[in-house]
Amino acid sequence: MRARFSAYVVEDVDFLLATWHPDTQPGSISFGTDIAWETLDVLETEGGALDATGTVEFRARFRRNGVPLELHELSTFERVGGKWVYRDGFDPDQT
Repeated sequence: MRARFSAYVVEDVDFLLATWHPDTQPGSISFGTDIAWETLDVLETEGGALDATGTVEFRARFRRNGVPLELHELSTFERVGGKWVYRDGFDPDQT
């Protein structure tokens, strides 16, 4: 999760796509000039090196047009070809 957050910060499209599950991977990724990612707090993780799936709950703080905002997500990861990839996620505050 930290590597994917860092990839958003530096707008590394290739890394993001390479670490996205093939079933949910978007065709492309674009970045808005109005968003600046600031901090990531990993709140909880489930799954480990020997598991096929795992979850990461996090809060990421960013600014959009200078306004401070926060993304709260529970992300699902799967092991595909021996590496962890992002499958999907949702806001646990919205369930």
